[in-house]
Amino acid sequence: MLELLNIKIEVEKLSNILGKADDCLDIQYLTARIQYLDQVIAQPGFWNNPTRAYEVLQEIEYSIFYKHQRYQRWCSILEDIKAALELLELSADEQLWQEMQNNLTQLQQELETAEIRQLLSDPEDKKGAFLTITAEIDNADSQYWAYMLLQMYCRWGKSHNYLLDVVEISEGNEAGIKYATLEITTSCAYGYLKSETGTHQLQQISPFDATKSLRMSLASVEVIPILGESVEWEIPEKHLEITWHRHRGSVNRPETWVRVFHIPTGISVFCNQQRSLMQNKEKALAILKSKLFALALAQGVQIDKIQPRQIKPVSSKLIREYILHPYTNVKDLRTNVETPAATEVLDGKIDFFIKAYLQQLNYTTLVDKEELDNSK
Repeated sequence: MLELLNIKIEVEKLSNILGKADDCLDIQYLTARIQYLDQVIAQPGFWNNPTRAYEVLQEIEYSIFYKHQRYQRWCSILEDIKAALELLELSADEQLWQEMQNNLTQLQQELETAEIRQLLSDPEDKKGAFLTITAEIDNADSQYWAYMLLQMYCRWGKSHNYLLDVVEISEGNEAGIKYATLEITTSCAYGYLKSETGTHQLQQISPFDATKSLRMSLASVEVIPILGESVEWEIPEKHLEITWHRHRGSVNRPETWVRVFHIPTGISVFCNQQRSLMQNKEKALAILKSKLFALALAQGVQIDKIQPRQIKPVSSKLIREYILHPYTNVKDLRTNVETPAATEVLDGKIDFFIKAYLQQLNYTTLVDKEELDNSK
């Protein structure tokens, strides 16, 4: 009975959250907006402007799948939970109990994700992301730590049903990786993962040291938005130096790689995970364009005005500590949020870190705006 009472309390909380979501989403407005955009698409010449067409389709997809339909599904799941509760109060049923628990867990997770999504306010937040992990020291411990982080983000992405693709990777000398780049094409991936940019530090007993000594390992994470098809610009060929190599690997898949070097900034991108030379070249150029776009935003200039001397890696700042010995703890040094459940964090459960960072970021932005308004 106590468990049922606790679930009732949780269901009431979820009902209140959905009630607030109804007010925020304004379902009637969304329905009217979708109908209007359908009329826009039906107009002659709509497809003559690819950029505008892409933006309209993106808005429809976001309105339908991430707001309207999801809200309706959440309400349906909540009603199923309430109905199951009523039946369980009358008679115990193990199968029904398990089904209700699964529905409750699913609804909690999805509403948590939706709450985080409400914190995404920057235009770039809705984009996909390239996430690059680099071992900071050329040794087995740091390279294995970089691999552990790669696994953590892959598990996080898969738990949210995100589309993940490793587009570049360099294996470590003994174990792990020297660096790797994940492409996450799902909407809002950048908004969620921008919280992860910085240096991550691990403290553990080295698995590569016979004396079982305590080691500190460092790996940096850089997250940049994927530009997408709506951004139309090309890097001048004179600014590029492209090298490639092809040799026969397996019969089924020849090994290919492409390295693109941007002469004005010194940025280099290496891709080796696609099936063909051309695909690796296209992916390397896409990553380079995204890196340049992110730099231009950071410096507040046009892309061709980027100052190489001002390129400072934001990933050099220590943001999070992971301790696996002599006790377990993970602490974010920006928000001071921490947990002893280090194993769960490394298994991809990092949403509470993301949420705390975005809440802090939004609060800081709000305070800065108020101070600016008061100074006028």
